[in-house]
Amino acid sequence: NENSVTKTGKIKNKKKWFNELECIFFWYKACNFKKYAGTDFHRYLPLHRAILRGDWKEGKKFLDKDEDAITAIINDSSETALHVAVETGKSNDFVRKLLECLTPNEALLSKDSSGDTALHTAALAGNKEAAILLVNKKPDLLYITNDKNMLPIHLAARSSQKDTLMYLISVSKKEVQNSPFVGKLGALLLTIAVASEFIDVALYLVQKYPELATLSDEDDDYALQVIARMKSVFPSGKRFSWWQNWIYSCVPLTSLEKTKITTDIENPGSDMDQVTKKFDWFNIISFVVPEVKSIKKKKVMHRQTLELVKCLCRALESLPFSVASPIYESAIVKAADEGIHEVVEVIIEMFPNAIYAEESKTECSIFHIAARERVENIFNLIYHMNERKQYFYDRTDSSGNNFMHICGELAPPHKLNLVSGAALQMQRELQWSKEMENFVNPSRRTWFNNDDKTPQMLFSEKHQELKSQGEKWMKDTATSCTIAAALIATVVFAAAFTVPGGLHGDTGVPIFVRKTSFVLFAISDSVSLFTSTTSLLMFLSILTASRYAEQDFLYVLPKRLCIGLLTLFTSITFMMVAFAAAIYITLKEKSNLFVVPMTVLACLPVTSFALLQFPLLIEVMCCTYGPGIFGKKSDRTLY
Repeated sequence: NENSVTKTGKIKNKKKWFNELECIFFWYKACNFKKYAGTDFHRYLPLHRAILRGDWKEGKKFLDKDEDAITAIINDSSETALHVAVETGKSNDFVRKLLECLTPNEALLSKDSSGDTALHTAALAGNKEAAILLVNKKPDLLYITNDKNMLPIHLAARSSQKDTLMYLISVSKKEVQNSPFVGKLGALLLTIAVASEFIDVALYLVQKYPELATLSDEDDDYALQVIARMKSVFPSGKRFSWWQNWIYSCVPLTSLEKTKITTDIENPGSDMDQVTKKFDWFNIISFVVPEVKSIKKKKVMHRQTLELVKCLCRALESLPFSVASPIYESAIVKAADEGIHEVVEVIIEMFPNAIYAEESKTECSIFHIAARERVENIFNLIYHMNERKQYFYDRTDSSGNNFMHICGELAPPHKLNLVSGAALQMQRELQWSKEMENFVNPSRRTWFNNDDKTPQMLFSEKHQELKSQGEKWMKDTATSCTIAAALIATVVFAAAFTVPGGLHGDTGVPIFVRKTSFVLFAISDSVSLFTSTTSLLMFLSILTASRYAEQDFLYVLPKRLCIGLLTLFTSITFMMVAFAAAIYITLKEKSNLFVVPMTVLACLPVTSFALLQFPLLIEVMCCTYGPGIFGKKSDRTLY
């Protein structure tokens, strides 16, 4: 109601507006009531229950009494007995008998309230057996659309029913009206297959019907634009642990999987994901470790996805520049925003001018987007460019922000969470900021944007909270480790004056001074004392001698944390060695059986610390002293 809304779009009278909405709802219910007026669906309850149980005898009794029930609407969703039978997926014998009784083929064309035929329902439920029965009985069902202008094959793809989808593809034809391989319907099938992560099916469709890649679906989406938003199907989107990454790199792909990744979809009896059995050793490993097989499927899918992107780009070459350029430029911008460097690389390789694509709202280039989203894999492509990279150095977005301004903004939360601890997150943000200085002329490093802010002003403003969290995280970590280091120093210092075996009363020399085990004890105890003291001093310096300025998080604080953790780990290790040596010296002559288990248990604290704190130590060392996330990673050269 126009009178209920102001010029600004706000509702004048919410109560009146909800009353109007309620009237519309009751009007809709009244229309449906009028539609089903005079129909008592309770009379079909025995038939409905018989269908759900798959009891043909009871159903046949009801149909013999009421011959019209076989084609009648039996519920308020306008479904017939055939709709209900194929929907359950457990009453296919009932479906078969029902189809034998349905002599007029027109009865098979009955639609429910959504415009779905029985084949639509079977496709949605993934009832492949019922779909085969229906298609054999009435092939025209393949090409009937519902109220949303979707064929049964579209519903199978959208509901992720792959077996049914493959069957419907194999029996559908192109040279018919409403073919799923032509026009908008074909483009819709391709985009749905991509969105459902049926990459092998989409690759098959593009290879057989390349014109589908040049068409948009009902939402004006092209397949290349859809796949540019799906990071999960690319290698850059995998989330594996270190050992899973190792398996991923070692998994073999046969020549068949490398050259012709798709199998014969037109033969639905074969498994599209079936892996050839040339690698007997791999099959043995897959049997022992089932997860290896799923990792190989991921790798095959990644290879298929890269091939699919190339096929989609090759198909766009047949279009005029004015038609193709908006498609691949939109796709490359979306891929840069999602961090999918594989799509960016393929598009630039196929269409060199796509590197100048810009985000429509912000006028950001793909490298500005990569900096904004903290996607180093895409930003590093600028290192592989020829002289054209000079074009991007002083580029600004619609708000007057250069590279340094963009990295002055706080990184997206999902990118910050990839780094452990607020202090290391602050370090990563500073690394991005420092790297951007290499791409901005010195005169532009203090450049004001449209809000009259320099990069440094913007960075300090946006990272104030993260800086405070980093300071708190660093102090908490240092406090905890200081207690541990002080405790170790106290213990090993006392152990130096209470040596195992005791001392000679007249000389004060240790009794076992000439034994190798005693020398090991002395050295281990000394190293543990020195390293724990060093660790204690390092953590105290973090607590007392740090200004916690922004630049301190880049190198000074991580360096101290790294040295502190490393020396603490060393002190714990040698303290346990000293303990094991002392136990050996004291109890060797009395009970050898007691020495072995105590020595083994001495490794428990070291192992626990390694599992709990060593990953943090490695991460700090890699972030501070590692090769970094920027720079030229390969010999690849872009145009």
